[in-house]
Amino acid sequence: MRKGILGLTAVSAAAALTLTACGGESGDTSSEASKGKIGVILPDTKSSVRYENFDRPYLEQAFKAAGVEYDIQNAEGDTQRFQTIADQMITNGVTVLVVDGIDSNSAAAVQRKAQQQGVKTIDYDRLTLGGVADYYVSFDNVKVGEELGKGLQKCLGDKEANIVYLNGAATDNNATLFAQGAHNILDKVSKYKKVAEQAVPNWDNQQAATIFEQMWTQQDGKIDGVLAANDGVGNAAISILKKNRAAGKIPVTGQDATLEGLQNILDGNQCMTVYKPVKQEAEAAAKLAVALLKGEKGQTNGTVHDPEGKRDVPSVLLDPIPVFKENVKQVVDDGFIKKEELCKGDYASKCKDAGIQ
Repeated sequence: MRKGILGLTAVSAAAALTLTACGGESGDTSSEASKGKIGVILPDTKSSVRYENFDRPYLEQAFKAAGVEYDIQNAEGDTQRFQTIADQMITNGVTVLVVDGIDSNSAAAVQRKAQQQGVKTIDYDRLTLGGVADYYVSFDNVKVGEELGKGLQKCLGDKEANIVYLNGAATDNNATLFAQGAHNILDKVSKYKKVAEQAVPNWDNQQAATIFEQMWTQQDGKIDGVLAANDGVGNAAISILKKNRAAGKIPVTGQDATLEGLQNILDGNQCMTVYKPVKQEAEAAAKLAVALLKGEKGQTNGTVHDPEGKRDVPSVLLDPIPVFKENVKQVVDDGFIKKEELCKGDYASKCKDAGIQ
């Protein structure tokens, strides 16, 4: 994992980036939107449930509310499919392309081809290193990592602790930033010792379980905290802790505020998660895309440095929210997770204890 890759400059922009939304399956054309169409390529359905459950519907709602024509597709983790979708979208008249790349190489190739065709591009959620995107929209990902580190520190306290890191995919620049942020916090705590660290290929949860089980064996179970980069990876570690009757005794972090992650928190098996209000991110990206479609300049609140491209990318950077048992209710109140899904069965009483009525 490369450390310290990007410098970020950002302020909170949530309040300034709201775009009214309503439901809809496909885009409507208007006289303003007749100049072209907006294309969105999402990366996969395996690394997180967020892309199809949240990003797609929020983007659809925002584009329909703006009265623009759009096309949203998912590359299903296949870089060749990613490039094919991009080619088809450009052929079919897309003039603004929003991409959440699977890796920087394939995404940069798509962006360069789009640029040659006069198509504007926006990096969504992940920065494409060496790319040519006109804008970047995401959460402050170093800050996400710092919230993971602070969360684990809060749950561990001031005692001596052996910590392992289960990072995201080495090919994902966000994963590099998450790790950087976590180390920014935890490396300063003299009583903490890093005893193992490994990237999880492709964010694959099954591989994460295998990697953590190997860590557990190598350390003879002497692990006191797990810095897991997202809820899926965290749950993989928890599954191994359950096998060893250690679940709930060892703090595990997570990210994305998934249903599974929140239930693990209510169970006491997961220390915390990082909630990134995807609605804000999707609406910010939609607002930028619509501005570009109309030939306008997009509004930003910072820049992100791309060392491979040797440039500063105009960016919209949003603030993540740490979630512990005491504020799981916030995720429900925002409508990100439905109460009836979170609180069914055995979780009804646990939700009540967490203030979710």
